[in-house]
Amino acid sequence: MRTIFQKPEALTDTQFHYCPGCTHGIIHRLVAHALDTLGIRKETIGVASVGCSVFAYEYFNCDMQQAAHGRAPAVATGIKRVLPERIVFTYQGDGDLASIGMGEIIHAAARGENITVIFVNNAIYGMTSGQMAPTTLIGQKTATSPRGRSSSETGYPIRMCELLSTLHGPSYIARVSTHDPRHILQAEKAIRRAFEMQQQKRGFSMVEILSTCSVNWGMTPAESMGWLADNMIPYYPLGVFKEAENEGGRLNE
Repeated sequence: MRTIFQKPEALTDTQFHYCPGCTHGIIHRLVAHALDTLGIRKETIGVASVGCSVFAYEYFNCDMQQAAHGRAPAVATGIKRVLPERIVFTYQGDGDLASIGMGEIIHAAARGENITVIFVNNAIYGMTSGQMAPTTLIGQKTATSPRGRSSSETGYPIRMCELLSTLHGPSYIARVSTHDPRHILQAEKAIRRAFEMQQQKRGFSMVEILSTCSVNWGMTPAESMGWLADNMIPYYPLGVFKEAENEGGRLNE
């Protein structure tokens, strides 16, 4: 019998702890499959920051380093500069990357650090009971915005891809989604492309992945997939926002 589907070598046998309907598990598999496809698992170092994905070091079958909340890009920068031939990636949520870690991600991107960032945006703080995040949508109800987020009180959701793509340092910035099989396949291609950019020493790359948090959104897994498509994608449009054109270097600017 021919095997057509199996667990990537870049994932351990540890069972995921994620809630039903959460797409962290899907994203982990996509990252792991990219590492296997490119043949870079044994030379890869991942940096797990604080959030629902804090136990990522138990799931990825490669070298992993834990970082303080929001500091994954700084830790990844240090690792990459000491070990420039290794493939280094961070795995971060929106509360981590776009809030306490905003300074780290902005400056790592501005410097064009040759690292890959996997940014999971589910528009809420998942691990700490569902508080409003920098990416929470206007009108979205959370534990700290029970009447819905108000722009007059807390401003507007931050679009990280659009923000980072204005900088000279990044070589590849893309936003994808995980709400249905077609978009999951597109997400896989973007993640692989981001790692290829690092292999080719083109500089900073980031893939933002729209994800669900059905428990804190107060929805069933099926409802959360529909909510993502109907509400998140209109505000966070999918696509490639920046891509280097010349091999071995950064953008022709």
